Amino acid sequence: MRKLASLIASLAIVCAIASQAIAQQPPTPTVRIRGTIEAVDGNVLSIKTREGTDVKVKMTDNFAVFAVVKTDLSEIKSGSYIGVSAMPQPDGVQKAFAVHIFPENQRGAAEGFRPWDARPGSSMTNAAVAETVKGTDGQNILVKYKDGEKKVVVPPDTPIVTFVASDKSEIKPGAKLIIFGANKKDDGTLEANRVNVGRDGLTPPM
Repeated sequence: MRKLASLIASLAIVCAIASQAIAQQPPTPTVRIRGTIEAVDGNVLSIKTREGTDVKVKMTDNFAVFAVVKTDLSEIKSGSYIGVSAMPQPDGVQKAFAVHIFPENQRGAAEGFRPWDARPGSSMTNAAVAETVKGTDGQNILVKYKDGEKKVVVPPDTPIVTFVASDKSEIKPGAKLIIFGANKKDDGTLEANRVNVGRDGLTPPM
């Protein structure tokens, strides 16, 4: 019985150590890709990135395609869930250089405020619109997310876009795209389950 108890205790320790090791494994690194589709070979996209490098991204079998399409500032209403690409101002206000409106079924996606890589020093805020008021420098919008809120000014010439669920017909050479999170595999290859393609020559502005 003592041997059995000892064996059970040893197995419990091994399981605990294994569980801890699994929990401490770093998440799969992701890569954000902006660029132009150069070629399509099945589920593999050859992309010229905005930095000028050539990359290949394998799309998963069930990958989703969203068209990025132009819309109007008037579509941003109280309660809308939006993403604001912006440059932080000295007074703390976020000055938008692009805004994307999420479809209702994507409400809550990547909620919060974080640094962004669209421009040096830029930020991204994904949040719900609490109020929107016309101002002298553009539309003044207050957005709220679970950990806080931000004041945003949207100048009149700011591109406003939204996502429309689409299909593989959007994926063609010459189309501009953004992949928010391609997974980088251990062998260095890239894989993604969603691609966002600018429709009618649009370059996704975010």
